[in-house]
Amino acid sequence: MAVIAVVGGPGAPGATTTALALLLAWPLQPGRRILLVECDPDGGAVLAGALEGRVEAVYGLRNLAVADRRGLLAQALWEQLIDLSPEGNAERLLLPGLTDPTQAPGLAYTWEPLMEVLHGLEPQGYDVILDLGRSGATGTSAVLARRADVVAVTVRTTLRGLSAVRPRLSGLAEDLATAGTGADALGLLLVAEGPYSGVEVSREFGLPVLGLLPHAARTARVLSDGGDVTDRRFIRSELMRTARSAADEVQLLVRRRRQRLAPTAAPAPARLAAAPEADAQAQPLAYAPPPVPAPQPYGQVPPPVPPVITTGPVAPLAGLAPQPAAPAPFPAHVQPQQPGTSAGPSSAGPSAGPGYGQEPSAAPQYGRGSAPQYGQVHGPQYAQGLSPEYGRVQPEPYRQGPPSYGQGPQPSPPGHGEVLRAR
Repeated sequence: MAVIAVVGGPGAPGATTTALALLLAWPLQPGRRILLVECDPDGGAVLAGALEGRVEAVYGLRNLAVADRRGLLAQALWEQLIDLSPEGNAERLLLPGLTDPTQAPGLAYTWEPLMEVLHGLEPQGYDVILDLGRSGATGTSAVLARRADVVAVTVRTTLRGLSAVRPRLSGLAEDLATAGTGADALGLLLVAEGPYSGVEVSREFGLPVLGLLPHAARTARVLSDGGDVTDRRFIRSELMRTARSAADEVQLLVRRRRQRLAPTAAPAPARLAAAPEADAQAQPLAYAPPPVPAPQPYGQVPPPVPPVITTGPVAPLAGLAPQPAAPAPFPAHVQPQQPGTSAGPSSAGPSAGPGYGQEPSAAPQYGRGSAPQYGQVHGPQYAQGLSPEYGRVQPEPYRQGPPSYGQGPQPSPPGHGEVLRAR
């Protein structure tokens, strides 16, 4: 449906926690999915926070920068996704962010192609939430906020929080008005920590309030530092209830903006106030008369024109990888790792996704054997018998020429993988 950017600011107002709450509370129609992308140039926080380090930091945004240089950005996106669905049905996915802020300059030319790919996911049934953190809406990554349907700024309702966010809102509004889709894309997600109400904040900044989240430290800690998201008390908590209401308000704002930005039919030109003869000479005919069919011989009936019928599925967008088939149901949680094993692509079994520069032991086959678990990679299906090997250079076949005149039989070529020894 849309691409929503969640922006933070000084004082840690809770942009990542709010983005995770929206991810888990986002209303999904049958067949639709939601994707959270950590685009904070300062680094992602979900792997070490909500997932408590149970998934190795080998998947994420940094691999897409390498794939973009090879022209494989759209295809590589599916290999970096992690399932965060409490039910394990791959409806709520995560693309982890950077593990080191020094990796951010390498994405300077990847932000805009990435935004094109994310917008192309909408016909396939995906909504996208972008966690821009404190500095993701400025600099080289400013295109993420400019191309988003809604830019939601998280603000704490304290005097310090409101004072710190004022210049940020002013700069965002000016940038969206000049280089984006308009300053009306801005909205506020308030964290009710201070004494100021949503009506007062909205009147002060002249922006709509999309949601008023409670300052519930214990519930928010489940999203920021890890916990059981399937617990009934967490699902029915005030934080998650208000997050569902905020998601509805965001979707309503998206529909209003798209109606405003939708192209409308051009109005018919007004007739000139002149004499009918002059008007007829100056204005050409606005339409052409229908052609008169040729007369058919007596006793013959013209053959009927067959109707044009369009069949088959709609072709996917150019350069965009097809959507992978829906996997089998997953367990509800990330299973604890056994001693001597790891959660990254080096683990044996079909559930681990291949990382760049590594060789998978077996191609993942969804629907056979064990299915990927909560917090594991949700990647594409490879054709049977065609498992790709990344990072391996195939050796050239040994070339043996004819024996020289007067020489004896040549020794047999060395076996595959042996090293030629000097004589």
